Amino acid sequence: MTYQPDDILRAAAEAGVEFVSLQFTDIVGGMKHVTIPVGELPDCLDHGVWFDGSAIEAFARIAENDMYLVPDPGTFALIPWDEGTGYSTARLICDVYSPDGRPFVGDPRFALRRAIDDAARMGFGYRVSPEVEFFLLRMGADGRPALVPHDRAGYFDATTDAATRIRRRMIRALAAFGIAVETSHHEVALGQHEIDLRVGPALELADAIMTLRTVVKTIAHQLDLYATFMPKPIAGLNGNGMHVHQSLVTLDGRSAFHQADDPYQLSPIARHFTAGLLAHARGMSAILAPLVNSYKRLVPGYEAPIYLTWGRTNRAALVRVPRISPGRPHTTRVELRCPDPTANPYLAFAVMLAAGLDGVRRSLPLPPATEEDLFQIDPRSHQVAALPPDLGTALEELQRDQVICAALGPYILERLLEARTREWQDYGAAVSQWELERYLAVY
Repeated sequence: MTYQPDDILRAAAEAGVEFVSLQFTDIVGGMKHVTIPVGELPDCLDHGVWFDGSAIEAFARIAENDMYLVPDPGTFALIPWDEGTGYSTARLICDVYSPDGRPFVGDPRFALRRAIDDAARMGFGYRVSPEVEFFLLRMGADGRPALVPHDRAGYFDATTDAATRIRRRMIRALAAFGIAVETSHHEVALGQHEIDLRVGPALELADAIMTLRTVVKTIAHQLDLYATFMPKPIAGLNGNGMHVHQSLVTLDGRSAFHQADDPYQLSPIARHFTAGLLAHARGMSAILAPLVNSYKRLVPGYEAPIYLTWGRTNRAALVRVPRISPGRPHTTRVELRCPDPTANPYLAFAVMLAAGLDGVRRSLPLPPATEEDLFQIDPRSHQVAALPPDLGTALEELQRDQVICAALGPYILERLLEARTREWQDYGAAVSQWELERYLAVY
């Protein structure tokens, strides 16, 4: 539902709301919030709420500490698990503004808005549909999450899927926030699950992903479980991905991706867009797979993409073209398979859109599809490029890609590089359990 300020005040009063959680996302993708009593809501809607941005990692420098939150009225929702607790709470997702009244250039939501405006100037809207994977783990006796999957089921299993009702509780909570779920099911690995969100405008879906993370973790916690979106928490099992289906539509809502007489039913715009995704895949990698651990997922043997190819039947391809049902040309889309659910969704969608639009602007040619499984052959014989093998290489590729750097903007780029480089250096200096077991008793 779309709310205006007066609608929010009326809805809050009718629901007996006592508190409002003002939410925003930092540069590395963490959700932050500040809570106000409902009596402060009218002033908040009129003037925003000030906060100290310098206290948030990778967000603002000390000299840029004063900024304020401006609620997006369309994101008003009651927080379902607070109902009946005596602390009825609503949430509003906010944009971040600088003291001069302009959008804060370090706000990831603003970066996505900027990319969407760029697409609109070219005559397009950008629509996405993410598939979000996560593990449900049992809690250890020490109260910390253990690497013990909640069940022993596999892909699409029914009788052994112990989390069917848990996922339904999650979907019900998502519906309370106005988020539409298309499907949910058990994934390949033990204890692994997937929730697919219905296609929609990119900004709404980025908000939805941030909300989904909170919903999944909260429902799991209520059931004495731990939900993790970590890309590769358990060695030897499939990792958590976040495949993103995406398309461009004309400003009057028609598909810009469909062409009936094409073998893949892709229009020239869709082909150029896909070529842009492939051309900038290495530069985007540090945004779409942002952790050291992300690159433990992007390895052969676990249905995760490595090579910069596209196709329909090849699950090893970076970009897949799903089949569409007869009479549904508006569902024509391409699926990018390298992102994982730890990515900041605002920045992820911003760089994917920028990459695709660059392909459209420059009419980049799409190479022939690759339908054979490259994991079964030597990709060097096909001269196929690959994603970066680790976060350090991905950060280097990011700095080389001017299109992706421009999509982030210099402020976000600088702060993100600083945070992720420090993480990469810390990882390189750490002594792992593998090293101890491999070397300690030998040398």
